[in-house]
Amino acid sequence: MQQVTLADAAATQALAAALGQVISAGTVLLLNGDLGSGKTTFVQGLGAALGVKEPIVSPTFTIANEYPEARLPLYHFDLYRLQSEETAALNLEGYWEGEYPLGVVAIEWAERLKYWPQDYLEINLSISPGSIDPIDLTDLTDPADPAPSGRLAEFKAVGTRSQSLLQALLAEALGR
Repeated sequence: MQQVTLADAAATQALAAALGQVISAGTVLLLNGDLGSGKTTFVQGLGAALGVKEPIVSPTFTIANEYPEARLPLYHFDLYRLQSEETAALNLEGYWEGEYPLGVVAIEWAERLKYWPQDYLEINLSISPGSIDPIDLTDLTDPADPAPSGRLAEFKAVGTRSQSLLQALLAEALGR
């Protein structure tokens, strides 16, 4: 598992934008983390790199937002309000098995998935201990705030495609 420390929300978006530079159609991103840990912020950075023009917001109540006009279609799901059994009815596997135009699938609260893809990049986001209270989401990027809004991103690649993608991301974003 690879770990990356992120200073703030802007750093989270920058890392996701670096991923957007090397990502390919058919990629599945499974995003996990507590409320306020940066899952939607990550998808916003990814969407910007893919050329999504409209604002990216969490699909907590709609469950799915699709952005087909990007360089690669972006399918953004939020499973927060669902139980594992309920996710089966969504037929999300159709998005990575080719029933829909292949693009990038980003799933928040992915631990609730009933059916997992064979190849995926799991991204676990957390608030760094001692940085901010995860409930206090006010002004995360205020430069006058002396306390960093530090986050930790942990990456786990399952499958050949995702392992190659993680290597490319680390090379692009971190020079590793």
